[in-house]
Amino acid sequence: MDNVLIFPRETFGNNFIPFEYLPAGENEYYLRNKQSTKRSPGAYRNLKTDEIERLIRNNNKADSWDDILVAGEFDTGLVRDNEFHGLVRIGVLRDVLLRHHDFTMPAGITGSRIISSDIGDDVAIHKVNYLAYYIIGDRCMLSALDEMHVTNHAKFGNGILKDGETEEVRMWLEIMNETGGRKILPFNGMIPADAYLWARYRDDTVLQSCLKTITQNTFDSRRGFYGTVGDQCVIKNSRIIKDTKIGDHCYIKGANKIKNITINSTPEEPTQIGEGVELVNGIIGRGCHIFYGCKAVRFILADNSNLKYGARLINSFLGENSTISCCEVLHNLIFPAHEQHHNNSFLIASVVLGQSNLAAGATIGSNHNSRSNDNEIRAGRGFWPGLCTSVKHSCRFASFTLLSKADYPAEMDIPLPFSLLNNNPGLNRLEIVPAWWWLHNMYALARNSSKFLSRDKRRNKVQHIEFESLAPDTVEEVIHAMGLLELWTGKAEAKRKGLPPDGNEDNLRSMGRALLTAKDSSVTALEVRGENMEKSNRAVVVLKPAEGYSAYADMLLYYAIKCCITFFDGKPGRTFSSLSNELGGKRVTQWTNLGGQLIPSADVDRLRADIGNGVLETWDKIHGRYDELWARYPLDKQKHAFAVLSFVLNTDSIKPEAWRAALDRAVRIQEYVRDQVYASRKKDDDNIFRKATFRTAAEMQATIGSVEDNSFVKKVREETAQFIKVIDGIKKFG
Repeated sequence: MDNVLIFPRETFGNNFIPFEYLPAGENEYYLRNKQSTKRSPGAYRNLKTDEIERLIRNNNKADSWDDILVAGEFDTGLVRDNEFHGLVRIGVLRDVLLRHHDFTMPAGITGSRIISSDIGDDVAIHKVNYLAYYIIGDRCMLSALDEMHVTNHAKFGNGILKDGETEEVRMWLEIMNETGGRKILPFNGMIPADAYLWARYRDDTVLQSCLKTITQNTFDSRRGFYGTVGDQCVIKNSRIIKDTKIGDHCYIKGANKIKNITINSTPEEPTQIGEGVELVNGIIGRGCHIFYGCKAVRFILADNSNLKYGARLINSFLGENSTISCCEVLHNLIFPAHEQHHNNSFLIASVVLGQSNLAAGATIGSNHNSRSNDNEIRAGRGFWPGLCTSVKHSCRFASFTLLSKADYPAEMDIPLPFSLLNNNPGLNRLEIVPAWWWLHNMYALARNSSKFLSRDKRRNKVQHIEFESLAPDTVEEVIHAMGLLELWTGKAEAKRKGLPPDGNEDNLRSMGRALLTAKDSSVTALEVRGENMEKSNRAVVVLKPAEGYSAYADMLLYYAIKCCITFFDGKPGRTFSSLSNELGGKRVTQWTNLGGQLIPSADVDRLRADIGNGVLETWDKIHGRYDELWARYPLDKQKHAFAVLSFVLNTDSIKPEAWRAALDRAVRIQEYVRDQVYASRKKDDDNIFRKATFRTAAEMQATIGSVEDNSFVKKVREETAQFIKVIDGIKKFG
């Protein structure tokens, strides 16, 4: 079988759409004409005889000058040393300069081979060896490109089939699992919520079938669509760009290969792609930056995210406002606000629910524990494995779990949120400190939401994101964790007393609760053992259980009051009675983090059912349902918070005096937050080893600043004063 075929010269630039896929009565340009919306085919004219003569004198060649059409003002002196094949339409071409930053080029077309393409107004195309089947926008700059072309079956990164293609060529994205058992079809416009909905509910076969059909139907299966380059794009010094759709104001420089890609870019959120990049089979969101030798294959990069410094992203979805540098990321679904910056970190076959950070040396899932493929890791919001952390599959981590530096030897299931996990080989045990963030690093915890909000530069927020660390999902984890601490403490006390540790669970919980809330320190004498947290025979020890339990209780009340008082915003006539009447009801205990958006799980089930029964038959309608649920979320959150307050106060009917006492307690907790933010940040100023590198205290302050000048410390102080003012106002009106 021949690898290189021979065709007649006159077919160059023609017959882009195979005859069998050309509708009756249409020519090969019918789709191209629909795509070229700025100027109708009738707006072009043939070249004049003197224009053709000048073009020939300028060393230009064309298979047929009748196929070279122009529009409006056309300066033939700007077109030199080119070959034209097929139908080429050129917009206004004036003797002007185009400049992008410090890069300046004259408008015109020189030293290039142009094949069946439309070129916008005042475009600079210089030294483009092969430009075929593209529609180029206005004021674009294309310079020193080896090849840039499109096939008649181009899909631009979407997991669809074109007419006549078989399932074998469909491109899937194998996220969360190496085996492909959770594969999804990528498409332009996909957000983390879509990916999670598709990958998570694999047992819902009707949903799976519908999502595949919806995705296929979202895009036109006809062959013959041209590649597009939006207005004011700059593409220079690059090698291969194939089957790629490029949005407005995109900047590409020094790329090695870009193939089967949609690059979203707008004037407000331009996307930039830089040196040595190789991108194959993917979707790139608005406002993204990809630079310095990155490799991405079968991927989605959501809006305002970045790949830098040799990062490798394969079979993965990276959520909004994320950055990956210098590392390897395979088979993952990563929710918004993920940071991974080190060359020796590795993440595989995981779903990470956002606001996460992988430190240097973290190898998450790289250690096989069987002869088969690795399974999965599921990490809640705020996942933070420390330096040189090694974690095996399969593991599950509650929200805001911090892993200390260690080689964790076995699978883990950690249900205690905001905790610190430590592998202690000296004592041959796994240790966990519940509520560690609240107790020991309030600065980082309190800064969480404001930090991620400030980094969210998206103009068009398609994926809705909950950034607050205390939200319905984490609060329900806290409630569950408190129950576990009660049970485990009760079992430890039963063992100490020689009682059966597997007795009545309610009695054990009651015994544990009494110890955890006691004024004395009797619980410190107990070794509280966690259960079902590690697949090993060694002990799992809960450190500081009473402190963690108390912190959890404060977190619940703090969340409840902070959410409930928003009920009074701008409504001075509202009272506790109206709060109780409007927000009362049964607590919703099951919440789903759908790509960063928190939704009651029952609503997710209804969403799935409505997709399956055809009520939501397009992705636009599915996204519309997300929007409806997000609009309802503030009220859902307030109702949940009021129910949590009832749980904390252990009553089904909160009395006004209990409400006022809870407000006073919330003020004390807010003051604790303020003081702990200051104290945890001040540790840096008081660290004698940190001071050792500076000549004087003045040099240290001039270099890294002081806690007194810290903007976030000041912000929390201001928020505390405002919080107290709001509480006083609410108490005044009853």
